[in-house]
Amino acid sequence: MRAATIGRFYPFAQIPMPTPTFRTRFVLIQTSHAGNVGAAARAMKVMGFDDLVLVAPRWANVLRREETIQRASGALDVLENARIVETLDEALDGMTHLCATAMTPRDFGPPTRTPREHFDLLLKQERSAHESQGLEAEKVSSLEPGQGVAFLFGSERFGMRNEDVYRCHAALSIPTNPKFGSLNLGAALQVIAYDWRVALGGYAVQAATAPPVLADVPQVAGMLTHLEQALTAIGFLDPAAPKKLMPRLNALFNRAELTQEEIHILRGVAKAMLETADKAKR
Repeated sequence: MRAATIGRFYPFAQIPMPTPTFRTRFVLIQTSHAGNVGAAARAMKVMGFDDLVLVAPRWANVLRREETIQRASGALDVLENARIVETLDEALDGMTHLCATAMTPRDFGPPTRTPREHFDLLLKQERSAHESQGLEAEKVSSLEPGQGVAFLFGSERFGMRNEDVYRCHAALSIPTNPKFGSLNLGAALQVIAYDWRVALGGYAVQAATAPPVLADVPQVAGMLTHLEQALTAIGFLDPAAPKKLMPRLNALFNRAELTQEEIHILRGVAKAMLETADKAKR
């Protein structure tokens, strides 16, 4: 039953997956809460990313812990592909652009930017570099094979170490309430993953409801005739002096772009009016 429900309302198989122009990796450094690893995996999967590396997490079996699996909420493939390494150097193998997520001000380090601001600059720089080489427009955001972008997240207890921040190209700061800027690790990763996915092209919005079936002109005309009879029956419309009531109602319903179902509702109202008027005359 659950599987059928998910398939009906979240048709993942029908959603086209954008082809990423950058290799993307999320790196969690010395994560202390197993649930945050699961939440990170879930946040990554909903944005179409799957490269997760953990650097010296508190729990050696964190990828198999019950809390991790529960918080992943179905993103088990991300957990299965995740790697645990001892050093940050191992986690950054193959990455060429590093983004720290450091909220604490430092007197030295890379420039601090909002995720969207930095992603826009990054893509523009890449576009300019490729255009200068005379590449086609559709290829200007592509990196060479083996290159990629890594997003680094520090420990929940003490954040990122200065030396780890210093080696990054940018420090990403999520704009938050100045009086309360504390973000859970999973929530912070979700925001950055979303902004990065949008920068890369994003996903099309999937309609939550079926597209409406508009009523055609004869259906609207039939409903107006029915409504005119009902308005006359209850004494609201004087057929001897109708003036412009019906043309105005016609214009109103044209603006409303009635659906076939709405036509049925209005004709039901007209029918009830006629029946009530007939009973009143008896």
